[in-house]
Amino acid sequence: MTSFVPSSFPVNYSTVHKPSVVSSKGIVASQVYDASAAGVAILAAGGNAVDAAVATAFALAVVEPWNSGLGGIGFALVHRVEQARASSIHFGPVAPMAVSPDLFPLTGRPGNDIFPWPQVENDANAHGPKSFCLPTAVAGYGTMLERFGTMPLRDVLQPAIELAKRGLALDWFTTLMLAQAAPLLRKYETSAQLFLRDGLPPVPPYQGVPGFLKLGNLTSTLERIAQDGWRDFYQGGLAADIVADIASMGGVISNAELAKYEPEIRDCLSIDWKGSQIQLSSGLTAGPTLADTFERLKDDRLPDERGNPSGAWYLKLAKALKAAYAQRLESAGDDEPKGLGCTTHISVSDATGNMVSMTSTLLSSMGSRVTLPKTGFVMNNGLLWFDPRPGNANSVGPAKRPLTNMCPAIVAREGKPIIVGGAAGGRRIMASVAQLLLFVHDLGMDVERAGHWPRIDVSGPDLVSIDRRLPSSVVEVLSELGDTEVVDHDVLPINFARPSIIDGRDLTQAVGISDVRSPWSAALAPSVE
Repeated sequence: MTSFVPSSFPVNYSTVHKPSVVSSKGIVASQVYDASAAGVAILAAGGNAVDAAVATAFALAVVEPWNSGLGGIGFALVHRVEQARASSIHFGPVAPMAVSPDLFPLTGRPGNDIFPWPQVENDANAHGPKSFCLPTAVAGYGTMLERFGTMPLRDVLQPAIELAKRGLALDWFTTLMLAQAAPLLRKYETSAQLFLRDGLPPVPPYQGVPGFLKLGNLTSTLERIAQDGWRDFYQGGLAADIVADIASMGGVISNAELAKYEPEIRDCLSIDWKGSQIQLSSGLTAGPTLADTFERLKDDRLPDERGNPSGAWYLKLAKALKAAYAQRLESAGDDEPKGLGCTTHISVSDATGNMVSMTSTLLSSMGSRVTLPKTGFVMNNGLLWFDPRPGNANSVGPAKRPLTNMCPAIVAREGKPIIVGGAAGGRRIMASVAQLLLFVHDLGMDVERAGHWPRIDVSGPDLVSIDRRLPSSVVEVLSELGDTEVVDHDVLPINFARPSIIDGRDLTQAVGISDVRSPWSAALAPSVE
């Protein structure tokens, strides 16, 4: 009788291929096809990269409610061809003025969400109305459009409004994402009504057309923003509805702090690299840590290779990433968040060469799991970024801003943007962005090959995760680092981030690709008539 011994690891037999898109009219890459199509519609209507990025972001609020939305936060880079360098737009998490550690008494047990904090009573910092940071995304999108766009907000919002009227696609991926959040979504009335059926995730029919989930008051909220402007979300009737809903649930965000909120526009970080400048988001992002990584790679002389990266190349990269993360944790404190998070990323170029890289999030999947009934959008759970214990550098406190892992990037040469990229996936973002930029810029890969090429992940100063598809020679060299693991790169982004990249170095056309492992993501371009 033949014996059978199961593998120690799940075996990934799948071969996935996603084509890149080539265009002289501009490219939009996002994590959802319909959102990319919304951005492309704006490019086709004469909008620039910023107009398209904002349209895509608002569309993602409709078609990807687990990762981003009107209740979220984010960071972006904008590099227009007439600018000498990119601008860094900050609309990251801000704690409400009324929060303090007193609102989050500890149970004495370990926490059970995506961060290593001790557990708070009722997990109030992880879900529910006390977990909200200010919803800054709408202000970020609106400010970008006013400062760098060319089209009125009402026009840019039209694709998202049409998608909201249609509803959320009820397919297998929606079922999968809602199933992850269902145990907590069903605790909150409006969320349960919109996203669940009898407390369970909706399931597409056995055959036929899956259909769409209606999204309550989200459509009318988008229409109100289009009609009254984005400031109404912070200073007008929408703001009053938002604050009233939050107060009725026991949350603490006030009218006054919404009314005075403004995003920041700063200079980007810029690192000279082999004749180009790698431009990164400044401030409380992974940008400074990635900049530190590139500085270490310059000092350690990353092997100057073309084609397939060798084990020595990956080893140098892994050592630089580990050292940069160690420095990040030392300067940020030992309690810097270690969770995955649930983010979304948009990369855009237009026909004239302008580029936008934007990452936004609700933090956890479906954020706080709370949908505000009057306005129909899901709120973030940004208070989970903070340590609930008092007295630490990252302790929760009034109007504080935590360190995040978002890392939009734009490469420039002689003052012109040439490559735009970024990724979603919490702490796994930075290593993904670094590798895609290096694959394309240094190793001479086209974006299609780079998007499919297996990567490593270094999400801290210790463990290195290695894509099972890398050759054994690379795995053997990386084993010198000690704490390594060989893992699969699957549809769910458990082990690796979800990147996109657009290469515009050929001034006559750009080439882009979205996350190749995702069946929902897409890089699209306007049709050529």
